[in-house]
Amino acid sequence: MSLKSRLLGLAFAAADALIEVDGAGQIAFALGSGPVAGQGSAAWIGQPLSALFAPACRAAVVEAASALSAGGRSQPLEVLIDCGDGRVRRAMFRAFMLPELAPAVSCAFIYEGAPFEVAAEADPSPISDSSSFMDSAREGLSGKSGAALQKLALAFIEVQGLAAANDAANERMAARLGARLQRVSHDGASAGRLTPNRYALIKDAGDGRDLEAEVREAGLAEGLTLTSRSSELAIGSDPLCALRAMRFAIEACLKDNAAQPELSFADSLSRTLKDAERFRNIVRNREFSMFYQPVVDLKTRAVHHFEALTRFGQGSGPASAIRMAEELALIEDFDLAVAEKIVHRLRQPGSGLLKIAINVSGASLANDAYVEALLKMTASEPDNRRRLIVEVTETAALADIAAANRRLGALRGAGIKVCIDDFGAGAAAFDYLRGLSVDTVKIDGALVRGIDSDPRTRTLIGHLVDLCRSLDMTTIAEMIETEEAAQALQTLGVGYGQGWLFGRAEAEPVTIAPSSPRARRQGVIDGWS
Repeated sequence: MSLKSRLLGLAFAAADALIEVDGAGQIAFALGSGPVAGQGSAAWIGQPLSALFAPACRAAVVEAASALSAGGRSQPLEVLIDCGDGRVRRAMFRAFMLPELAPAVSCAFIYEGAPFEVAAEADPSPISDSSSFMDSAREGLSGKSGAALQKLALAFIEVQGLAAANDAANERMAARLGARLQRVSHDGASAGRLTPNRYALIKDAGDGRDLEAEVREAGLAEGLTLTSRSSELAIGSDPLCALRAMRFAIEACLKDNAAQPELSFADSLSRTLKDAERFRNIVRNREFSMFYQPVVDLKTRAVHHFEALTRFGQGSGPASAIRMAEELALIEDFDLAVAEKIVHRLRQPGSGLLKIAINVSGASLANDAYVEALLKMTASEPDNRRRLIVEVTETAALADIAAANRRLGALRGAGIKVCIDDFGAGAAAFDYLRGLSVDTVKIDGALVRGIDSDPRTRTLIGHLVDLCRSLDMTTIAEMIETEEAAQALQTLGVGYGQGWLFGRAEAEPVTIAPSSPRARRQGVIDGWS
């Protein structure tokens, strides 16, 4: 399980500590600070979840964690954490089950106040009238039913004047400041401490309260003069996108600053949200272009069809933007915009012989919307459906292969061909081959590169071709750059090829393979086989 997935909960809940509980109820992962100053949470690993809490809280905590299903989130509980030295510390507890980590349960803690003797305060009771941030933000209503979604902002506050030492006074000051910022936050529970002197909170974008004044007043209550500077980042009205942006930003932080990712989190999140808004505008305004790379019959070298490839800006490839769009749940609109452009291209005069393949992310097949929209686009011209092939990419894995197969079956039933793209590049390749009824398998270029020199590669591709043939699927090899590779693939029975040997992606389809002495006259294109 990746650190970035675990950090998602920590970043989103702005928690002081995050743990992960395995199916047996044991703590398998812990990140953040323990309940006592200077104490880490790593010592919790291997303990049962209930061992972290005062006896009066254990049953409620275990019940909250046990009741979750994938994607679920518990109501917040006010609990007492056992400090292990006869003291306890109040904390806000939330449990949630991230789908990609199920059945493991992630638990976030936000500490409140300093540790105290057990007899000093009564045991807390669960909070029943407060909802988690995701619940309130997802509803995000500015009024009653039917009102517009609230616009949210993420604020970062850097505080000067906090003591460097982790003593009781500093802990008390940090707790007071955290509590004050919680009250200013969107739902009264969406603020947290990122580093010793940096805080963050989710707030309503129209909330004009002075965060720097809040910090100053919190300091005066403890006899300290605190100064601060704050910055705000609009995160729109879509909490799910904001959540995904945080995850994407975390991954960037781990790559750029693995030792202290929290220090660059704000900058990374800012870039991510700006890039996401830029991508939305590009898709909304259709400010991208399509290039076309030929796919040829390896026997005749006649162009069979073209793969439509997206280009942004100065002909730049879309790989990083596509990855971000998949992570931030923006890919479906993009995939539909690509389909719209290609359907329009097929309608242009002189395009009657063109057959074009378009890519679709696995994420776009998570519901019926993409398939329904593509069928609606082509409903008035059913003949054009037979000139389309949909290539399912594995960059975002299909969560429900059976449901995706049903959706792809609707496309095939309407005459649109379906292809598994980049076969061999990811771990889910054979799951796709087993679970999806498709027409074609495209062999990833990383396998093709060694075809003319590596006997193991030839054996592997040969067996793959035989398997596809037995399943009544044709095969395409991509990234063919030499005549030797093309001949080897043809000998193994691969039906079609794509790569620089036959032509690069061009702004207009070029219907003849440039390097083939056996190419037919320009304009002749084989039909689907």
